Amino acid sequence: MGFSKVKTYGELVMFSHTLFSLPFAIIAMLWAAQGLPSGKVIFWMLVALIGARNGANALNRLVDRRIDARNPRTANRHLPMGSVKVYEVVGLVILCFSLMVLAAFMLNPLCVKLLPLALVAFGVYSYTKRFTWACHVVLGIACGGAPVGAWMAVTGEVGWPSIVLGAVVTLWVAGFDIIYATQDVDFDRSQRLFSIPAQFGIKNSLYIAAFFHGTVIALLMYLYYLMNMGSLYLIGVSIAGVLLFVEHMMVSPKNLKTMKIASYNINQILSVVLCIFVALDIFI
Repeated sequence: MGFSKVKTYGELVMFSHTLFSLPFAIIAMLWAAQGLPSGKVIFWMLVALIGARNGANALNRLVDRRIDARNPRTANRHLPMGSVKVYEVVGLVILCFSLMVLAAFMLNPLCVKLLPLALVAFGVYSYTKRFTWACHVVLGIACGGAPVGAWMAVTGEVGWPSIVLGAVVTLWVAGFDIIYATQDVDFDRSQRLFSIPAQFGIKNSLYIAAFFHGTVIALLMYLYYLMNMGSLYLIGVSIAGVLLFVEHMMVSPKNLKTMKIASYNINQILSVVLCIFVALDIFI
């Protein structure tokens, strides 16, 4: 029963999706340390990231539980179905954010000072679809804090490369979240919820997502010069570019059947591949 409950909580917060931001945090950590930092920094950075990401996702599920119950696509999620109670999710949010707070105190004073900013970003995102179609960008900003936080964990300061990498994550996440949101256009409009697909239509929203992802590659190339990276990094960026191209070729206004693969699976591969090639470039 204990394992089953843990598994349920993991499904609730989509724990596997930690792979989206985690590799970029590792990239920032490696760049900040120009190699591997101390074991203490690595451990507490991972605790902070896992706590922040899963706490934010649990909070989002909590805030959106009534909307999820009305949407046929999400009506079978844990809270609408009653397989997880509200008080359990509240406890999970508190636990995850407590881990994040503890980790910040174990790292350095700047991480502690900027804690409120991170918590506000996580809290605000869960409500943005109620008042702005820019909700995808807000989600991206919340995720983009991962590499900035990792850089701070190592150096105790905010570095320009981490801000650029944060912008990469922001636009990357916003882009594939726009693609993911195309499946809810009719529901969002009927419920007066805001999203880029609901506001601008599926065709235009796919163009916006493509522009975001094109900018991601441009920023990664800027980081190539900024961080004085080598050929292995360029190979990683090239693979990332190919994956993003394939992602956008897989979806169109008339074909959204592969939308989940395009918006989730491909991007989980992308972040891991890029992280591997950054590490190889640094250590080889």
